[in-house]
Amino acid sequence: MKLEWTILVIVWMLTFSLFFFIPHRKFRLAQAAILFKQMITWIIGQVVVELGLLEYPVRCFASVHRSSFTFEFLSYPVICGLFNARYPAERSLWFKLFYFCSYCTAITVIEVLIEKYTELITYIHWSWYWTWITLLITFGMSRIFCKWFFSLK
Repeated sequence: MKLEWTILVIVWMLTFSLFFFIPHRKFRLAQAAILFKQMITWIIGQVVVELGLLEYPVRCFASVHRSSFTFEFLSYPVICGLFNARYPAERSLWFKLFYFCSYCTAITVIEVLIEKYTELITYIHWSWYWTWITLLITFGMSRIFCKWFFSLK
């Protein structure tokens, strides 16, 4: 159990350190992406847990919420904020696709390792490809939302 809480503390520290990699001029964009992603992942995370597809045996606020506050409300949204702030809008379509896939793949690999070696996440009726697909969809939705939101005058 001590390993899991150590990992959670490290995840919190790494998540907050990601703010230093967000360019100052794109901080508002990152904030909008973070808030949008929090809304999406909070709902999806709750649905997935309530349907019994995933379980978070060790989590913050265990008496209040069955989903993982750390991953669903903190880490994934902040990574999404960094993703949108550093999005290569001027690059080719292939590079943009690579950018999307690299973020989703990196997060999925980390989640699979956490699921395999700790008690932070337990896949019940879930698999790594569902994580990858939902990340791809939600990152895409956040990108569309940010483009729309910042195009309003």
